[in-house]
Amino acid sequence: MSPKPLTLYVQHQADSARAAVTCAYKCGNACFHEAPNTSSGAYFGDIVADLSRRRVLQGGAAAVLAIGAASVLAACGDGAGAGSVGGGQPGAGTDFTPVVPNTEDAVVVPEGYEQGVVIRWGDPLFADAPEFDARKQTPAAQLKQFGYNNDFAGLLPIEGQTDRYLLVVNHEYTTEPFMFPGFAPEAMTREQFEITIAAHGLSVVEVEGEAGSGKLTPVFGKYNRRITAASEFRLTGPAAGSDLLKTSADPTGTTVAGTFANCSGGVTPWGTVLSGEENFNGYFAGRAADERMKRYGVGEIDSPHYWERFDKRFDLAQEPNEANRFGWVVEIDPWDPNSVPVKHTALGRFKHEAANIYVTDDGTVVAYSGDDERFEYMYKFVSSRKMQPGMGAASRRHNLTILDAGTLYVAKLTGDHPDRIDGSGRPTSDQGFTGTGQWIPILRANEDGTAESLVDGMTADQVAIFTRLAGDKVGATKMDRPEDFEANPKTGKVYVALTNNSKRGTEGKAAADEANPRNQNKNGQVLELVDDHAGTEFNWSLLLVCGDPAAADTYYGGFDKTQVSPISCPDNVAFDGYGNLWISTDGNALGTNDGLFSVTLDGDRRGETKQFLTVPAGGETCGPVITEQRVLVCVQHPGEIDGASADRPASHWPDGGDSMPRPAVVAVWKAGGGRIGV
Repeated sequence: MSPKPLTLYVQHQADSARAAVTCAYKCGNACFHEAPNTSSGAYFGDIVADLSRRRVLQGGAAAVLAIGAASVLAACGDGAGAGSVGGGQPGAGTDFTPVVPNTEDAVVVPEGYEQGVVIRWGDPLFADAPEFDARKQTPAAQLKQFGYNNDFAGLLPIEGQTDRYLLVVNHEYTTEPFMFPGFAPEAMTREQFEITIAAHGLSVVEVEGEAGSGKLTPVFGKYNRRITAASEFRLTGPAAGSDLLKTSADPTGTTVAGTFANCSGGVTPWGTVLSGEENFNGYFAGRAADERMKRYGVGEIDSPHYWERFDKRFDLAQEPNEANRFGWVVEIDPWDPNSVPVKHTALGRFKHEAANIYVTDDGTVVAYSGDDERFEYMYKFVSSRKMQPGMGAASRRHNLTILDAGTLYVAKLTGDHPDRIDGSGRPTSDQGFTGTGQWIPILRANEDGTAESLVDGMTADQVAIFTRLAGDKVGATKMDRPEDFEANPKTGKVYVALTNNSKRGTEGKAAADEANPRNQNKNGQVLELVDDHAGTEFNWSLLLVCGDPAAADTYYGGFDKTQVSPISCPDNVAFDGYGNLWISTDGNALGTNDGLFSVTLDGDRRGETKQFLTVPAGGETCGPVITEQRVLVCVQHPGEIDGASADRPASHWPDGGDSMPRPAVVAVWKAGGGRIGV
């Protein structure tokens, strides 16, 4: 079949400053098309408060006090994924001179800090890999090289070795016009198809530090590995074996070829990496035969990647179930290069930004995840299996099954001041925006491998595969693109980046509510939860309502807005060892480059927001890792600006000269050594 090419340079109503070409290849022009959620599900104006705020506060606070010190992030050591180093002296806030917003073709860091590229697209992972040559790319070369468009990064210490780590990185998507000089979509070759297949997925690479600095250098270690859009994956949980997952290549519905659209992720306390499959719908051509698939945008656009020309599994007319095999949380064991990665169906299928783990005092494992699209929902999974400590063989075997048994919930929020919400984004009280919420159970995966739906009219495998529809049925709260979830290792409070939603409050769409207080929201907000992690109740408040600090519709935790760095479109969140929040942005709607920011959470400086770095023009700040010694960021799609291409580069970062831009991971450290941010 020959689908209509997806228009790259449309005049679209973008939620942010993303280029149209990025919207096309990264998310299938999600901001241009109608949001798939057309349900009449509840939002704040329709919800009657059914929780006692005082009761939740008391229970939630007790839970936080009991488990704050047991946070898995604090226990993971230096560079545990997007998290912290643990320990450190208590204190609120960071101490560096903020970077001034800019549009430079460079990574800009604070005075007194240094930086270095760790690894770039095409850099070798194995001793026999060829050197990168943009004009002589081959599938065989890409299989041995670092992949394209790095997003999430996890940094796992190698036991018994000083300053040596496994760096695990997602490769979210490919932008073919920026990869292949002379690229013509209508003339895409099989070799180019195979290169893009190999450029997706994940890379595992050993890196070693350098005494006296935060520099990291890749090495050809025994753990190095590439996982691609063709690698073998195993399905587990309540949907494994479902008729909805069976294809001609896999009549059992238990084995999947590859992972792609991998956005953010998390590091587990048992030493694995979780990766979220997000905008998977943009890889399939044709029209969906199943109406339920339209709820995911499958078949609503034409794929810009043209994979269906070379592999029938990406043609919905030939393999209608193949799209159901993506949109999961996948788990990678980076310590075993021969292991088969897993897709966990008990965590539900939607556009996962990430999945991040919190462990309570009694060993209960909780996985938080957001569905990154306008008017979508927030979820958590509470395992019925307790985590076993240690990295011994028995503990690892057990812990690798933790995410296959338990209960999946979706969130419903209620505001404290529903009568004061007018869509302007102005704070409702001195405390800003506040409310309560409940987690509604929708699916239970049992210890014996069976499962039960907790939603009327849906079977267990249907809830797992069409989780969005389950959220619709139980009246979950429509949010403004819930992306990364992360628990503070010091307090146990949970933070959610809500990136934006320019359709909020427009004709026929859900109006503003207290957690999403602005109509036509182009700058996003950050939500703070005091959650009874293993329970069903929580309190919430908005830490930030992002945008121009001089505008009335912004809120910076009550801090003096004349003393903050402007932040727009929060995407990923992380913590340092002192409990400070760090936020990376995607699509800054304020006219300057994206960046990484620190935010103070406690004391009289609560809400103080400071820009730590900016990435090159056209790029996105991804995968922040914050340790005492260094900060890591993934610079995704640098120079991806409308009208540019591999032949007409708008950026020459990171190699300079007249080179084409290359996505890369960057390390930043304090000159002469010392603790980051303090």
